[in-house]
Amino acid sequence: MSLLVSFYKHFNRVISMLIKGMVNLMVDATISMLKSWESRVEWEKGILEIIVDEDLRSLTADIISRACFGSNYSKGEEIFSKLEALQMAMAKTYIGIPGMRYLPSKNNREIWKLEKEIDSLILSVVNHRTEEATHGKDLLQMILDGAETYDDYKGQSKERFIVDNCKNMYFAGYETTATTLSWTLMLLAASPDWQARVRAEVLETCKDGFLPDANALRNMKTLTMVILETLRLYPPATFVIRLALEDIDFKGIMIPKDMNIQIPIPALQQSLQLWGPDAHRFNPERFANGIVEVCKVPQAYMPFGIGARICSGQHFTMAELKVALSLLLSKFCFSLSPAYVHSPAFRLVIQPEHGVRLLIKRV
Repeated sequence: MSLLVSFYKHFNRVISMLIKGMVNLMVDATISMLKSWESRVEWEKGILEIIVDEDLRSLTADIISRACFGSNYSKGEEIFSKLEALQMAMAKTYIGIPGMRYLPSKNNREIWKLEKEIDSLILSVVNHRTEEATHGKDLLQMILDGAETYDDYKGQSKERFIVDNCKNMYFAGYETTATTLSWTLMLLAASPDWQARVRAEVLETCKDGFLPDANALRNMKTLTMVILETLRLYPPATFVIRLALEDIDFKGIMIPKDMNIQIPIPALQQSLQLWGPDAHRFNPERFANGIVEVCKVPQAYMPFGIGARICSGQHFTMAELKVALSLLLSKFCFSLSPAYVHSPAFRLVIQPEHGVRLLIKRV
């Protein structure tokens, strides 16, 4: 096993331990957004109609900035704006056409420019961190510590390794989490019975205004089922890519060594053959016994990827989702606005093309 894969396994273990200390950070950020929504509901005389996507992006941006860069989190806004622009530019590329990403087209030049600017911003934060006398144990420090421990970068520099992992943290903890929050609220708004079940569980777990902590999150089974089902129907990524390490005969199809294989996650996670006749229906009950027994082939469920390179931010993301949703559902009821238009857009992440427009009122 390569040192790089070992690093990611170590990284996953350390993140799991750090999450306990970061739940309060997630709670504080979410409460700030809740207060804003409460004021707006009151201003709108009890019912607020809102496209929730932008507020949820701001929420996850605040959380990941503080979790990743600690006291220097103010750099996050600038990095996020450029990452969003980079994502939109990359969504316009022609995936699958060999060599297209190397041509100096207008879109490719924009991508290259944004990548340089983002790298420069991240490195400025890294350089500032190395000059600090003291610092907290945040995600950035984990990456820096790991870069000192592991020296097998597969031909990359240590600097490149650090920058790429910081970008991964942003994408894993920012856009994908915000989009999943939007889809979950949409599904709960369209399924008032499940919304009521989750709210009852949250209020039972967090009695007398008690704020969720790591132990409370572990006890929210119904909420976990809802999140897992949302990730099945609307996985953050449209596909994962694997490289064939040798010639493969896959059911009569010859896949030569070094060819990239694209695995379409939505098609796999909504296959009638694997998931049954209700594969396209929102049914969190299917996850009542966990992921292992959820379908004929458990490996067909891969919203965070699968194998040794499974998403290193999955536990952090699940904690973010549970904190935000538990607090939101404890304060508000959600229903779909008549103006909501359902149109999933398959970009780098699967986004609601026209946003998720909801009606919100106090519980």
